Amino acid sequence: MTSFPLRILLAVAALCAPLAATAQPEAIPASAEGQTLSLPAISVVEVRPALLRDRIMASGLVDAVEEVQVQPLVEGQAIDALLADVGERVEAGQVLARLSPATLELQLSQLAANRAAVEAQIAQAEATLTQATANAEEAERVAARNARLAADGTVPRAQADQTTAAAEAARAAVDVARQGVEAARAQLALVEAQIAHAELQLSRTEVKAPVAGVVVERNAQIGAIASAAGPAMFTIIRDGAMELRAELAEGDLLRVQPGQTVRLTGMAWSDPVEGRVRLVEPVIDRQSRLGLARIDIPAEARAVRGMALMAEILVAEEEQLAVPVTAIGSEPDGGTSVMRVGPDGTVERVAVRTGIRDGALIGILEGLAAGDRVVAKAGAFVRDGDRVNPVPADQPADQPADQGE
Repeated sequence: MTSFPLRILLAVAALCAPLAATAQPEAIPASAEGQTLSLPAISVVEVRPALLRDRIMASGLVDAVEEVQVQPLVEGQAIDALLADVGERVEAGQVLARLSPATLELQLSQLAANRAAVEAQIAQAEATLTQATANAEEAERVAARNARLAADGTVPRAQADQTTAAAEAARAAVDVARQGVEAARAQLALVEAQIAHAELQLSRTEVKAPVAGVVVERNAQIGAIASAAGPAMFTIIRDGAMELRAELAEGDLLRVQPGQTVRLTGMAWSDPVEGRVRLVEPVIDRQSRLGLARIDIPAEARAVRGMALMAEILVAEEEQLAVPVTAIGSEPDGGTSVMRVGPDGTVERVAVRTGIRDGALIGILEGLAAGDRVVAKAGAFVRDGDRVNPVPADQPADQPADQGE
């Protein structure tokens, strides 16, 4: 009884199997949401404008903008006193040292005596000139009278000729006396010049600062003989102005220009100091292949010669579209590119022209628009035409992107 129905059921099932296969419904395709969830999650960043700064990093040592060497202007005089020391700030015209004036004072006394003697000679020569002038005038009157009398026949011609010759001799004596006066006055002028020179030398026994500034060296010693042939008595930094002599590579040297802002940092400073490029030396060292930029340091920074500083030179500052540096890839032809992600998640390789690099960001001058999304890391395993699940770089990779992205 039990086997019969089983055979019947099996037969019925065999007959109905083709009908069941024909009536089976079609498979439902996976939803768009299911496809999105199955795509690889790739970090993307949005292209946005940013203020980028092109900066050059350099280092160097602090030195004086201008050093002034102070030498004695009088040779051979002993140093009597030193009135300034290293580290002191001095004013222009301030006395730094005094030299012995004894020799010059004695010379000045001798010249004063010579001047008195020459003045006496001038007085005597002038008196001689006055006498000679009077004699000449009298001789000319006598000669003129005798000439008239000789013409009338009252005085012999020989006597008239004698008085004429005497008048000429008197005139010659006047010329000689006048020359004597001029020679004595010339001698007086010479003595006056010698006295002025001696007084100048005497005033120079006070060694004065030619400029205001800070004394950084003092080589003079009391009792030593001052001489311009030896080391400078004092070295002064004009106005205490200091500068950083920053070393730059060849490529950076041509990008630096006077007036550019510089951020200076040093171990001795708690806060950075702002300086400016004063000049760029047009020379590159043959050995080190480095050039120098001279950067002014504010007086309030209290920099000292020989201090080591770091310099951050601001070459350019501009607002540009920016992406992370990691998003930039290299092309075989030497160009650069990024992987742009479309609204549907399709990856597209786009050639770009880069601009300023500022830390982790780099500017994009051509190839992208604000709001575009690019793969955050160009080295990610995605190719042109792939579809991905774009995840904002600041969002964990295991979280899907919003459907609207």
